[in-house]
Amino acid sequence: MGDGTASLPQLLDWLSRFSALVTENRTYLTELDSAIGDADHGVNMVRGMTAVMEKIGAAPPEAVDALFKTVGMTMVSTVGGASGPLYGTFFLRFGTTAGAVTELDGAALAAALRAGFEGVIARGKAELNDKTMVDAMSPAIDALDAAVAGGASVSDAAAAAFSAAEAGREATIPLVARKGRASYLGERSAGHLDPGATSTAMLFQSLAGALAG
Repeated sequence: MGDGTASLPQLLDWLSRFSALVTENRTYLTELDSAIGDADHGVNMVRGMTAVMEKIGAAPPEAVDALFKTVGMTMVSTVGGASGPLYGTFFLRFGTTAGAVTELDGAALAAALRAGFEGVIARGKAELNDKTMVDAMSPAIDALDAAVAGGASVSDAAAAAFSAAEAGREATIPLVARKGRASYLGERSAGHLDPGATSTAMLFQSLAGALAG
């Protein structure tokens, strides 16, 4: 335990922090989405994460795979729009790769996050610079991988991932959207933060906070 692993209670804390963060920023996420999307990203994320916290609060899973299977399926079934299937797939793949364990070391955490990310890519068919959540998630996963490979603690690796996610989020501002509703705007989508990249940065902010110890 200690610096070397992400424990089941810490992973639960990650989800709790993420739920609190999207709830706190519900209006902000919706405003971002109203500029270039359906104006429902904040509402959708809050609905999904509130349902997640209720579900796992009622019957706390005893292993990482069971926890994230519940999270992923709840997101898919409660969240409308594109974000439900994408976040749902992320969490489902994360859990499947993590397996029936109660803690993850750095390498296992990195592998689970990368599997989740690959699920998002497969599901959403987006690439870097398409102005989507991928623009925050891709650099975050790379930064975490590099930190873990360099011998960083899980908390330091998560902090590096959050920092990279923030930079990726900011990098979406000048981009022209190539996926999702925002892509219908063409050039007019430039100059706006992507809502999905913004909630993804919150996902990594929450992970860093939960693992800071």
